[in-house]
Amino acid sequence: QVQLVESGGGLVQAGGTLRLSCAASARPFSSYAMGWFRQAPGKEREVVAAINWSGGTTYYAESVKGRFTISRDNAKNTVYLQMNSLKPEDTAVYYCAARDANGYNRYYTRVYEYKHWGQGTQVTVSS
Repeated sequence: QVQLVESGGGLVQAGGTLRLSCAASARPFSSYAMGWFRQAPGKEREVVAAINWSGGTTYYAESVKGRFTISRDNAKNTVYLQMNSLKPEDTAVYYCAARDANGYNRYYTRVYEYKHWGQGTQVTVSS
């Protein structure tokens, strides 16, 4: 069973920055595609960013393009989400997700495509 532990959430003012981290127990971590999702109260869980196993290919939701950056360090079994220029509408619980890439060099953007999920970390952006 793959365990994912997110950290780095918190309360920040609009325009501020946060860096989320997700430590994974997956072995080998480099065989897993990773994603960051978020869920605001009363809304469905949505993809924020995704990355392939090597880190060479990434995806961003339109709402975060140019502000967020997803990256991974396979030596540290960790994926990151750097969030800049935060807006109140970014307020949500952020979840890290993982799935075995099965050798495919691609990212995944749909909730049902991921098998493993973290417990989530709250991000609150005040106006």
